[in-house]
Amino acid sequence: MLVVGLTGGIAAGKSTASSEFRALGVPVIDADEIARQVLEPGEASYARVVQHFGRSILDDSGRIDRGRLGHVIFSDPEQRKHLNKCTHPYIRRRILWNLAQLYARGHSMCVLDVPLLFESGLDRVCAKTVVVECPREVQLERLAKRNGFTRVEAEARVDAQMRSDMRAARATRVVNNTESVDELRSEIRDIVKLWRPSWVRAAMGVAAPVGVVVGLTCVWMPWGRAVLGMATAWIVGSLLW
Repeated sequence: MLVVGLTGGIAAGKSTASSEFRALGVPVIDADEIARQVLEPGEASYARVVQHFGRSILDDSGRIDRGRLGHVIFSDPEQRKHLNKCTHPYIRRRILWNLAQLYARGHSMCVLDVPLLFESGLDRVCAKTVVVECPREVQLERLAKRNGFTRVEAEARVDAQMRSDMRAARATRVVNNTESVDELRSEIRDIVKLWRPSWVRAAMGVAAPVGVVVGLTCVWMPWGRAVLGMATAWIVGSLLW
């Protein structure tokens, strides 16, 4: 299964790109959605976050108010690091579990949508990466319009991420979202058409480890079958891996 990492600057258009991948039948693992899940009451990371930041970040129902928490972490880099320490291990675990499920179902391609893809190291599980970018001023204007942020608040959120030139340098492909939404969607369609593996290759990818396991299992049988077992492991593994 081809795993494509998707990231980009805040308000650069990553969500639109993610939606287009879904529309084209490519499953998307959304790290933001998982981050919301691990901060629900009852989750281990919820308890760690509330213990550190206090109950002032909770709303009337006892859930974490992302706006209040955001105000704290974007004004203090050390607090942001602590939040990441509380949540990232749980987010990473669920992402890997979701990847394993998609692989087992025989998907040929999936997208890992992570705002901090490179910062978190999750790009290491991706064969290719797509970075969506736009000019900084456009980002700030979109944040002010979409979220009602002041310029200072918008700048704090933009500056909390890796610089755009550093992301671009590590990307397999950079999508510049300065034109229309249709242009962005067109680029995503081109990426899927170019990168999506055939179903034959996807089936081979699923069968490969199975073949190797079967072959290696035979090796542990009585000596008379050992040669057959090793031959099976070598042939199946080399043809299908």
